[in-house]
Amino acid sequence: MITGYLFYMLAFLLILFSLGVLMHSSPLFSSLNLVGSMIVLSAMYYLLQVPFIAAVQLIVYAGAVMVLFVMVMMMFDLKHEIKIFSGGFISNAIKCGLAGFFAFTIGATAFMSTEMISGSAKVKTEVLSVKSMAQLLFKDYLIEFEVLGVILLLVAVGAVALSRIKGGTHAS
Repeated sequence: MITGYLFYMLAFLLILFSLGVLMHSSPLFSSLNLVGSMIVLSAMYYLLQVPFIAAVQLIVYAGAVMVLFVMVMMMFDLKHEIKIFSGGFISNAIKCGLAGFFAFTIGATAFMSTEMISGSAKVKTEVLSVKSMAQLLFKDYLIEFEVLGVILLLVAVGAVALSRIKGGTHAS
């Protein structure tokens, strides 16, 4: 019983953080709201009894991806960006309208897919253990995993190099 209430409370928090991403004029505060929404989503996964996905959501998305977002934001002049993104009521109305459109589209797609699944096919309920997932990642897909790590390292080095060159992103 308490799980249902907790789920709806987390869903409400997720909606608030998501609206904060859309509505805030500062890109830095928008990214902090995005981190909050990723943490709440991780808590929802844990509540749905998939702790591995919750941990991956928290470590990979709320951790690593947000570090890359902050690094990219460091390359831009945030005062100029705030002027562009804070268009007032009309800008916020457009943002909310687009968010509503995308939410409707995702909801309609989910509704249609559940109707198609429930009527025709059996859903495969095989559960992979953490050990089998680790063997897949570090044995079968080791090269791809290492290449992804090198690409992320190159992105970080490139961001630092671009921000330090003369006439770079903060040129007057």
